[in-house]
Amino acid sequence: MDELFKVHAMKILKLSLITIIFSVSLSAQDFAGAWMRKLDTAVQYLTIVDHYFVVTTFDLEGKKFFQTRGGTALMDGKKITGIIEFNTTNKSEVKSNYSFSYTFQKKDLKMPIDGITTNWTWIDDGNTGLAGNWKITGRMQDGKMIAMNPGARKTIKVMSGSRFQWTAINTDTGEFFGTGGGRYTFENGKYSEHIEFFSRDATRVGSSLGFNAEIKDGNWHHSGNSSKGDPIYEVWSRK
Repeated sequence: MDELFKVHAMKILKLSLITIIFSVSLSAQDFAGAWMRKLDTAVQYLTIVDHYFVVTTFDLEGKKFFQTRGGTALMDGKKITGIIEFNTTNKSEVKSNYSFSYTFQKKDLKMPIDGITTNWTWIDDGNTGLAGNWKITGRMQDGKMIAMNPGARKTIKVMSGSRFQWTAINTDTGEFFGTGGGRYTFENGKYSEHIEFFSRDATRVGSSLGFNAEIKDGNWHHSGNSSKGDPIYEVWSRK
């Protein structure tokens, strides 16, 4: 009888652990994607994919970029924790740990920040072929593909199901070199960007760019012409 009880208890314990793991995974998965909240004179977008987050504030109508912040992100169903990799308004925060509690239900996200509860509206769930946290690993130069191995200084591109943001940073020094982003579409090998903010050149806001795009062996092959009209061919890999 004792042996049967032990076997039964072990089965219940295993089932409970599986349920907990599934619940945490589902919560993290459902949390992933893009979120938005409106401020008095600006809009703020939060994207969380591949255990990474980026949050950016800008005024689309006024073509003004205000700030961006990002880093690693781990979620357990109650808290989101990680390490800050860039912050345009507080460079000293880079490499520091953070922790925020949150509540998530269906398409409603609440996070208390600096003692104030912020409410976020769901945009997308980050489930397209380009959703993820990407880093550039190759670039065509003089007809040859040159492999790149980004270190502390790198350019990343964080993609949800409908939004993109590239950011050039140095995670060792906290330096920030520029960022831009907005909405994108990816269909039948064609990738299009509609720029909603650009830290270095506000005149780019409102413009659209089209590229050829293909996923090969898990890498994103990106080709076409840059915003300056120069031909480009880049390879991006998920971090």
